[in-house]
Amino acid sequence: MSRKLMGAVVALGLSATVATAQDYPAKEIQGIIQWGAGGSTDTVMRSVTPHAEDALGGTVVMQNMTGAVGAIALNYVVDAEADGYTLLMGAENPMLYKIMGLGDEDYSAFTPINLLARGTPLLVANVDAPFDDYAGMLAYIAENPGELKMGATGPGGLPSVITAMMNTVEGELDVIAVPYDGDGPALTALQGGAIDVMPAVLGAAIEGVRAGNMKPLLVFDTEPNATLPDVQIATDANANYATYLPWGPFFGVFVKNGTPDDVVEALTAAYATAAENEEFVSLMDGRGFTMMNISGDEATEFLTKWQQGTAWLLDDAGLTQASPEEFGIARPGE
Repeated sequence: MSRKLMGAVVALGLSATVATAQDYPAKEIQGIIQWGAGGSTDTVMRSVTPHAEDALGGTVVMQNMTGAVGAIALNYVVDAEADGYTLLMGAENPMLYKIMGLGDEDYSAFTPINLLARGTPLLVANVDAPFDDYAGMLAYIAENPGELKMGATGPGGLPSVITAMMNTVEGELDVIAVPYDGDGPALTALQGGAIDVMPAVLGAAIEGVRAGNMKPLLVFDTEPNATLPDVQIATDANANYATYLPWGPFFGVFVKNGTPDDVVEALTAAYATAAENEEFVSLMDGRGFTMMNISGDEATEFLTKWQQGTAWLLDDAGLTQASPEEFGIARPGE
């Protein structure tokens, strides 16, 4: 092939790539939701995406792809073309796949289009518990070792992370862990007096708090929560919590690394606009979620801090299958 002809072929290929990016989206986009219909991730994505479609001028066909704690959906998108026509709509779980022995990939294989919102952890107590605040709980544990019953939902779940965080910050708490199959049954048990304290996401506990069926002790955040503005925040209780916070389950839209920059920009702009929609914001506020609406370097920094803090908390608690060191996950502060 002559140099002139080769140059023409290369130029044609480059112009086709540019045209593809400029014309995006030229066909339907596939949105792969990690979890089943009716769950939190599904609700968030089906609420925000129609507004993103309006901003993008395209159609996103959403599909629930469940299994392996979300890994089946993640691997499906990893194996797809990096062209912006297959989106991963997920939650925080992939950040723990490697250390929990659930998979070889995490969000480092993806570009975050938008981290939409996060849940805020809340420590709640039975209304008859012999303390009314976080300091009172710590004093009770110190005076009554091995008596306080704290709900749990298994390794990697929110209660296990929050409990590990408290043990790291406050020193090992001498309590009894009582396992439940999910935060719903645990919160029911709390209200019935079977356990004394339960770490839960704000959205799951707020109605019980509002009804006076449980009392809030601590919000695990760095700023007062608008839903419970009078409840103490963790960094005011102990400044060392700042190493791990803000933390909580989150929801995000991702594309595979290598997706053209123009396509990433178009998707990012569309979901940033959608996340500001009043209807969507109202839904998030009503469910006790904290709006994030971040992308680019800010989203990457959040994901890195989230993974480092969570991975090492779980590893120090003996709940991981492999050390974070094996995967280059630095300990917070190092």
